[in-house]
Amino acid sequence: MRRLVTLAPLSLALLLAACGDGEPLLPPDAILPDGGRYRGAVVDGLLQGPGRLDYRNGSWFAGSFKDGQLHGAGEWHGAHGEHYVGEFQQGARHGQGTLRQSDGSTYSGGFVDGRFAGEGSLEQQGQVYRGQFKNHAFDGLGTLTNADGSSFQGQFRNGQPDGQGVRRDEYGNQLSGEFNNGQLHGMGSYQGADGELYSGTFHNSLFHGKGRYQSAAGDVWSGQFVDGALSGAGQFQGADGSHYRGQFRDWNYHGAGHLSLADGSVYEGHFAQGEYAGSGSLTRADGSVHSGTWLRGQRLRDEHQRLLPDPLELGLLEQGRLLDAAIAGLPASTPQIELYSLTLAGDGKQSVFLREADYVAQLLDTRFAAHGNITLANHRDHLADRPLATRESLTRAVQALAERSGAEDLIFIYLTSHGSRQHELNLDQPRLQLADLPASELAALLTPLRERHKVLVISACYSGGFIPLLKDDKTLVMTAARADRVSFGCSEENDFTYFGRALFAEALHETDDLQRAFTLATEKVAEREQADGFEASEPQIWAPQAVLTHWRELREQQAKRALSATPTDKPTASH
Repeated sequence: MRRLVTLAPLSLALLLAACGDGEPLLPPDAILPDGGRYRGAVVDGLLQGPGRLDYRNGSWFAGSFKDGQLHGAGEWHGAHGEHYVGEFQQGARHGQGTLRQSDGSTYSGGFVDGRFAGEGSLEQQGQVYRGQFKNHAFDGLGTLTNADGSSFQGQFRNGQPDGQGVRRDEYGNQLSGEFNNGQLHGMGSYQGADGELYSGTFHNSLFHGKGRYQSAAGDVWSGQFVDGALSGAGQFQGADGSHYRGQFRDWNYHGAGHLSLADGSVYEGHFAQGEYAGSGSLTRADGSVHSGTWLRGQRLRDEHQRLLPDPLELGLLEQGRLLDAAIAGLPASTPQIELYSLTLAGDGKQSVFLREADYVAQLLDTRFAAHGNITLANHRDHLADRPLATRESLTRAVQALAERSGAEDLIFIYLTSHGSRQHELNLDQPRLQLADLPASELAALLTPLRERHKVLVISACYSGGFIPLLKDDKTLVMTAARADRVSFGCSEENDFTYFGRALFAEALHETDDLQRAFTLATEKVAEREQADGFEASEPQIWAPQAVLTHWRELREQQAKRALSATPTDKPTASH
């Protein structure tokens, strides 16, 4: 606040002037050299006691004056909307007061020489700070909450977290320890919103130095961390009982190490990016030993450096036989209504899709008495014993179902994989380049089944975009997500995706009504997504009455057959 100049000689100062906007109607008692109009007492040419001063730019002050200065309690209105109510000393805000600035921010608390100081609170642009100030900045103990929900509670210096404190980000993750210029340094701890924990040293708020990290699933990494990742000597203890001791790079096994797997097998040797690489020896649980040279998890040469057959090449040689055998295993239709099923696991890099497809095939066989099934699967460990999930193998499988089934039968198709925004189902076998499956091509290859009643379930991100091209009066379609939404649960360690678990492992065990099962599954998925803080995937359905009716007829017929079966009709257990 600028210091007020002393008044001109009284004969000049007492000239009358016209009232400005917002001024009192009474004439001023004095006019300052800069044009300001003053109403109040003037003693020896100086403003004294209670009064009001209106400036030429439209700002004004009403309150107490002392020796020509704003001094004591008062109210200030700036020309651009600034507003202060509180204490002044020698022309400046000093003491307790509340300041509302033209940008909408509000400060309430202590002032020293016109600047924030002492205890106070500041709200600006969605940010709220309550605590100590010094020289207009956060300084001392305080709490800062940002518009996105993130916060810091602890010591501040010059406007930055500095000293002991706790920082929470907008997702609920928490850092605790000693902060320096806004970053966590030295010993501290991290607690993730999902239950992850880290205890150890930090640099620039990243894990750095000796520490221990535990995931929400119970996996534990310990050792030397660099820039947020375990890199160097360390250990891993898996929740499944696996254990690794050796060298790491960016969380992956990298360098010499010893790995004990959950199935009882042990590998000792070299690793690269988490896979066996270089010289090493794998001892399986059955006692067999596989030593030699490895690359990307595959043994290329034996312990005598003899070149070994490539598992990819061996698997490709088997693929024709595997698909032919799967098709040959489809039984022909009977006069009864039969259920045929086709399950497909598209992405071979993550085991969740294979586990889910196999579970669905087993469920359709045991609970819903499937007459025949084909499962197509991509997986890094099953190239030589499972028919691949490719567009061509799917085409051949669909054609076989059309040939073996009858017009009265019902076909259940389950596809699980990753999906794209362009509504393509991901088909991926490690070390092979497979084309993905667009919605338009899926619709075309299903043409041989156009006269069959079908239930088609797709568990993938953006899978709702498949419905417009697949729906017809004989095709019921369920999808795990809306056309513009992702779905969840596709990770290596999971047995199910969120939608797959909700529909097949839960809802279809409560009811065999397809429409009701979808509703239950949708509710269960929504509950889990909300609990995990995910955006709702919003599963979709197209349910023509003809398919629902045919499904009920199938279930009623199966129930009648089960009731009429004699004890000798039941299969006996083999020993």
